[in-house]
Amino acid sequence: METQHSNSPIREQMTREEFRVIWQSIHLKTTDEYAVPPEILRVNGSTIGTLGNFSASTGKAKSKKTFNVSAIVAAALSNKEVLCYSASFPDDKRKVLYIDTEQSKYHCQKVMKRILRLAGLPEQQENPNLLFVAMRELSPEKRRAVIDFILSNIKGLGLVIIDGVRDLMYDINNPTESTEIINLLMRWSSSFNLHIHTVLHLNKGDDNTRGHIGTELNNKAETVLQVTKSLLDANVSEVKAMHIRDKDFEPFAFRINEESLPELVVDYECQKKPERVALTDLPDNKHSEALVTAFNKGGIQGYNNLIEALKRGYASIGYERGRNTLVSLAKWLMSRNLIVKHDKTYSLAQGISKENQHKPDPQNLFGDELGIN
Repeated sequence: METQHSNSPIREQMTREEFRVIWQSIHLKTTDEYAVPPEILRVNGSTIGTLGNFSASTGKAKSKKTFNVSAIVAAALSNKEVLCYSASFPDDKRKVLYIDTEQSKYHCQKVMKRILRLAGLPEQQENPNLLFVAMRELSPEKRRAVIDFILSNIKGLGLVIIDGVRDLMYDINNPTESTEIINLLMRWSSSFNLHIHTVLHLNKGDDNTRGHIGTELNNKAETVLQVTKSLLDANVSEVKAMHIRDKDFEPFAFRINEESLPELVVDYECQKKPERVALTDLPDNKHSEALVTAFNKGGIQGYNNLIEALKRGYASIGYERGRNTLVSLAKWLMSRNLIVKHDKTYSLAQGISKENQHKPDPQNLFGDELGIN
């Protein structure tokens, strides 16, 4: 195989032997046969986990994420259905490694005993198929090193839970760190032919996974489950697929019973998220209300401040949107001369003067443009 640019600095970092080994592992051939990854975790018939891949659970604080993960682990240990989770691990992949990075040993032990009870296994004796480690005191580097050592030396692992994947890094918004962690998850799951399920919080203000690591998880994970506290009953948590490669499953709900175990809520109808309305499809009076709030202090200096003002204004009427949507909205409003720009100052149009711009008349804000008058 001929190569070019032999003096490339990237080329000099790799020996020919190193490249040969890597090439053999990454080069695909049409004549080779590749096994279908075993489907080992399901929800009501939909595959959420296969060997060689990773998935995630996410939810806001107190949404019962760990209870949900306990059910997944219990299903894996027993190879039976727990809540709506069913598992079918090969005989040589029956061990589960549960890594907790946040809780004390006392609370970790409570989780471990809960898993055994859910699986119908005795909690007063050690189970050789459940390995539970508490890494609260370790640094992110040490946690990664310990996990790597365990995976390299313990045979028979089929499922690995990382409850607190953000604690494998220092800055969840650092793109480099986030990419490194995702690459680790992909390498570990592929190299050791197991499934990794991680847990990550949602942002407090919206339903987005937290930080840059959350964005990367959404892009690369096989499945992302979202656990949400019911708006109708604070004792009920709903589970749905935020992202899934297989067919979507019907959301289900659970509550914590008197034995402190999650149990399925039968015939519960999970709330469906209302269809997302395009901001440009909102009625005129809604635009008026949002823009009055956005421009409540008069003209706005600078484009970034305009976007922030629009974000605040439309959030005040119940429409929280990201920057890309707001950028498109600003363009739409300016194309209709509803917002006008003078140098670097953005102001409301349609006869709103500087004197009364901080209290514009909603009925005259759009004029003939949107047919309000």
